[in-house]
Amino acid sequence: MQLSGHYSVRRLAITSIPMIGMMIITSIYSIVDGFFVANFAGTTEFAALNIVWPAIAIVSAAGLMIGTGGSALVSKTLGEGDVEKADTIFTQLVRVCIELGIVTAVLLFIFMKPVVLALGAEGKMIPLAVTYGRIVVVAMPLFIVQMAFQSFYMTAERPELGTWMSILCGVLNIALDAVFIIGFGWGLTGAALATAISIAAGGIYPLVFFSSRRNNTHLQFVKTETRDWKSILKSCSNGMSEYVGNVALSVVSIGYNIQLMKYIGENGVSAYGIIMYVGFIFGAVFIGYNLCVSQVIAYNYGAGNKEELKSLLLKSLGLIAVTGVVLTSIAELTAPLLASVFVGYDPELCALTEHALRIYLLSFLLCGFNFFCSAWFTALNNGPVSAVAAFTRTMVFELTTVFVLPSIIGIDGIWSSVCVAEALAFIMACSLILAFRKRYLQ
Repeated sequence: MQLSGHYSVRRLAITSIPMIGMMIITSIYSIVDGFFVANFAGTTEFAALNIVWPAIAIVSAAGLMIGTGGSALVSKTLGEGDVEKADTIFTQLVRVCIELGIVTAVLLFIFMKPVVLALGAEGKMIPLAVTYGRIVVVAMPLFIVQMAFQSFYMTAERPELGTWMSILCGVLNIALDAVFIIGFGWGLTGAALATAISIAAGGIYPLVFFSSRRNNTHLQFVKTETRDWKSILKSCSNGMSEYVGNVALSVVSIGYNIQLMKYIGENGVSAYGIIMYVGFIFGAVFIGYNLCVSQVIAYNYGAGNKEELKSLLLKSLGLIAVTGVVLTSIAELTAPLLASVFVGYDPELCALTEHALRIYLLSFLLCGFNFFCSAWFTALNNGPVSAVAAFTRTMVFELTTVFVLPSIIGIDGIWSSVCVAEALAFIMACSLILAFRKRYLQ
């Protein structure tokens, strides 16, 4: 594929398939662990996994921030015709990912128990969550690299590399889960080892490929003696919305867990964990599309092609609307099956999960537009506006509703809070795009 040229609806859809596939498969990491742990280790182990994962997600999201923001800057630089500068920025950003991963891995390993306690772990969940977290964070440097390359594969015009690597890592994760959890009986420890190994493989591959002679893309690692801090900080600023969005999602998850422990107990946390797994897969469709189209938007922005920008905006909104309806319909029809796959062994928990899924996943009618709003401004190298959109959607709207609605309508207020939040965020997204249309489209 190429970043240049006119993009029809068909070309947009076809081009985005590898990135969507990569994101779906990447989301399988935690989902596979959850499936095996829930069915072959126990409910307490499953709850422990769901308690600690937000902390891991908050740190690994730094890779998404650097990759998304950096790839937008690199694509813009390529659009301006400066390949040498684009390679320099690319090289320095990958180096920052590795360094940041090492520092955060050490800190999390040391302070994992206080982190787990702060996240709400109780009783037998505490040592289980600590063990799982410490094993997974050993692979944190490569996890951050893997997250960053989700965008850089597209910038290099080789999105299929990310898709195939994600498939291999997903298969590896599934195989190791089966061996470690079922075969060896290692329970949650086995799940953590399987995840860490598959994450490591996903991070090592792009480092090896882009350093090898087989790399025939326009992204090359180059020798740099000094740090271009201006570009590094600009990349972080561009991708701040993705980081804020992921951090906020993790914080909101903690809020859900607190409310669920209060109103329902351990079963509520387990049900929410399953909802998140399904949400990861459905959300991956929108995120994968945004990772693809944002590079094209950034390239055309750098080239000053406003007519193509306008075309990309309108076509993207149409594709997102259709996708939202399809995903929501699938969720409503398959809710009983989705619940039974994870917790079919517990009728009460299964019924609770099915009911929660039917309410919560109605949010996918609108959430795609809100994801795209942040991606749109990130691609246009307007990190502050993108970050405001992402932060307000989750930390303001969703976090507020998850604590307010249950006091008004009870337990269903927890499950429906995301729908109310997405509706408010949709209004905000439309307002932001309209407010900045003259700057970018006219």
